[in-house]
Amino acid sequence: MLEHGGRLRLAAAQWGIPLADWLDLSTGINPQGWPVPALPADCWRRLPEDNDGLEDAAATFYGNANLLPLAGSQAAIQCLPTLLPRAAVVMPAPLYAEHPHAWERAGHKVRRLPGANLSRALTAMAPNVLLCNPNNPTGRAYTRDELLAAAAQLKKRGGTLIVDEAFADADPENCVAPFAGTKEAPNLIVLRSIGKFFGLAGARVGFILARRELLMQMVEVLGPWAVSGPSRLVAQGALSDRDWQAAARKRLAADSERLRALLAPLVAPSAEVQATPLFCWLPTQDAQALHDFLAARGILVRLFAESTGTPGIRVGLPGNESEWQRLAEALGAWPQTSSHAPVIPAKAGIQN
Repeated sequence: MLEHGGRLRLAAAQWGIPLADWLDLSTGINPQGWPVPALPADCWRRLPEDNDGLEDAAATFYGNANLLPLAGSQAAIQCLPTLLPRAAVVMPAPLYAEHPHAWERAGHKVRRLPGANLSRALTAMAPNVLLCNPNNPTGRAYTRDELLAAAAQLKKRGGTLIVDEAFADADPENCVAPFAGTKEAPNLIVLRSIGKFFGLAGARVGFILARRELLMQMVEVLGPWAVSGPSRLVAQGALSDRDWQAAARKRLAADSERLRALLAPLVAPSAEVQATPLFCWLPTQDAQALHDFLAARGILVRLFAESTGTPGIRVGLPGNESEWQRLAEALGAWPQTSSHAPVIPAKAGIQN
């Protein structure tokens, strides 16, 4: 089982800090998610039905009806490699670790290209290319034109472009979901999730957008009722709430810039903080020490150690002003510990 952000109970046990005293910035999930209303009692008693309006709401939101609701985009990540012919797949690295894990487990040959741009990935001449846009964890973003050109190039060699847009909803200008499985890009596959931008990770709802034949194959593999009735209802409401979406995008953009400015003094002169609307990437050789320093103060961030090839930390957005102040105070104390001696876990309460 791979490690992920959000493992708060494990951190609480490791650092001896009560669960309620933590500030969890490890996931990149919108801390002010879509406000879920009270759900009708009937949705808990009935089996989910496909014609309840979710597919229509998603088709409108993504601009493409070639889609299938799933129990989170993770379901597509695990299933998709088993449906495509075994071949080489290039992945600019680092990226969300579940992708290479799933493709290797399905028998494909995965080629990781550290720090690679899309052009280099295409020159590797593998039939398939998989990437995240924006990338998780580094925040590297590709333009729509770049991605559509890449899909066209891969199509000429009988290949496929897979784009994970899990973090794309907050800034959809360069999304390619509207083109997946269409005449313009029949070999384009896009994964989406309502967990990050909408702050609904617990609902476990995602989508795969692709050509119809592939979607039908996935239906056969996953079987009926892939998404629960209550989750379908919540997802439909969130995807249809245009006013909330517009306000959230504006707020996230401002908060992202605030976080970038807060982290900027911590990077070396030759590096920079990469900001996305939902998280910031701070590349640093001191990733482990900084992670532990914050954890000792009850602040959990996502660590990417030397073994990933690009050491750094990914930091999500605080949810309110007191959380912003808490993070700022902790980061303000960091330069005073430039020796980076091992951090001793707290045994009770939060260290100030």
